[in-house]
Amino acid sequence: MSSTPPSTAPPSPRSLSVRRLPLTGVLRPNKPVDIWFKPATSVVVATAIPNLTLLALGRLDLVMYTMAGSLCALYGHNLPYAARARALARVVLGMFASVAVALVSASLTSSAVILVAVGAVLAAAQKALCDATRIGPPGHLIFTFISSASLFAPQTIGQVPGHLALMIGAGALAWLVGMAPVLVRPYGPERRATARALNAAAAYAERPEHAPARGAAAAAVHAAWQSLLATGARTEARRALERLVVRAEVAIAAPGDTDVAQLRGWATGLLGSGAVPRPAPIAGMDDELLGVEAELADGKPSLWRRIGPGSPLLPVALRTVVGCALAGYVSLALGIGKPYWALVTAASLYQANVTLTWSRGVQRVVGNLGGVLVFAAVAPVAHLSQAALVLFCLAFNFGAEALITRNYWLGSLCVTPMALLVTEFARFQEPGELITDRVVDTLVGALVGVVAAVAVTNRRAGDQIERSLERTTTARDAAERTLALAAPGHAALETARRTLVGALVELRAAADTAAGEWWQRALPEERVLAAEQAGHRTLAATVRRQAAGAVGDTGGRTAEEPSAAHG
Repeated sequence: MSSTPPSTAPPSPRSLSVRRLPLTGVLRPNKPVDIWFKPATSVVVATAIPNLTLLALGRLDLVMYTMAGSLCALYGHNLPYAARARALARVVLGMFASVAVALVSASLTSSAVILVAVGAVLAAAQKALCDATRIGPPGHLIFTFISSASLFAPQTIGQVPGHLALMIGAGALAWLVGMAPVLVRPYGPERRATARALNAAAAYAERPEHAPARGAAAAAVHAAWQSLLATGARTEARRALERLVVRAEVAIAAPGDTDVAQLRGWATGLLGSGAVPRPAPIAGMDDELLGVEAELADGKPSLWRRIGPGSPLLPVALRTVVGCALAGYVSLALGIGKPYWALVTAASLYQANVTLTWSRGVQRVVGNLGGVLVFAAVAPVAHLSQAALVLFCLAFNFGAEALITRNYWLGSLCVTPMALLVTEFARFQEPGELITDRVVDTLVGALVGVVAAVAVTNRRAGDQIERSLERTTTARDAAERTLALAAPGHAALETARRTLVGALVELRAAADTAAGEWWQRALPEERVLAAEQAGHRTLAATVRRQAAGAVGDTGGRTAEEPSAAHG
């Protein structure tokens, strides 16, 4: 199957088109992620210790500050432990900074108008930084929830240091909880990432004509390499995992020659507690994965480049600050004294594009309305004692993480009553008033948030596709040149191949983001498809070169010609 090279395809038209917002499937449950129980268990442990301690001391009014640190245990569960240690430390420091700004602001002014403005700016900054650092789920939402609630907590400047000390102490405990599994399975995250790559490659080998399966397999392999790159020293266990990821790459390059059962068998072995499977070596590539080390020296773009002028993250940050501010002010106008939930609702909506934001809005409204009903049902029992209040909060913490990966609205069925119960640690409140305020804030935040997403256009989404196309073409050209000159196993060939993989993954992400934006010029779908097809043919050629261990093994076929893998 031939395709037009990206460089010669006609430019995309500039006409604008309006995307249709979906309704079907928005509330459909998905399969839970394979490690849902890890963040669920971690947050329960990290929350239970300080909560039960405060219960024993009779100071449950301080729970909000310890929870700010405890919820940091939700982050980093996909990361290898060396990277997780750094990421969790940054999360705790980021939470500390967010809470510090919120508490100091609350101590200096009681003006709800000013506090909403501070909360909106904080939410936008948290959104931009979480997206730029790719910290992963739950992203900016926990930061915004905690900092927004802290803005409306009665506070004096003298109390701030003590409350921050509670937060940082609970955050240190969350760090220890998040790192504890390293004592049992030191390579657990890398093993899971490699298993996902093997399973994704097997799924593609079963359906090589299915383009989405190919893209998913390439993304899984890319994620596995990123996980391995973050582990530090190349131990023997890591080398074995690298060889398995190479098998996944070979399967993507030649799905017709792939033993699917063997790939799935290796993946199953990785998910157990036994030794890492060690397949037979492939001449020319197994023991010469020097490109991995070359990539480690490349570094990443600075944080300023990722969020500064020209960044594709800025339009979403602008949507966040506008939507959160408007939601908070509308809530105030309707008589809600502490409109932080409207602000949090608006902040929770903003995804990569308008279509995903709309879907999240529907899920948020349904989940929150269902959640207040759950709260109404459990409130009489929770009010029996403070111990019951603590136990219900722990149960809802676990339930939220168990359900939220299936669909956001299912998780909200637990998040909403948990958030309402937290407000009662200082004193029990009238359930009817809490429910009314929460329903109004949910509807206001969702409506205003979606309107702001539509009104604040993201024209950079289309520009990002053009840049991604250029990077993909450049990476493919470099891989072609290296393929013609480098010997199998050479570091330059490995680096060129993985650079191209990264470019293809980013191109697909940019195309998916732009496809869900409103008021966009027509997408260059043919150019994107041609670039993906040509890039994957080049990848297949590089893998075949290394697997054969000889320069001439491609049989004279160039990346422009049809291949068995993609023809």
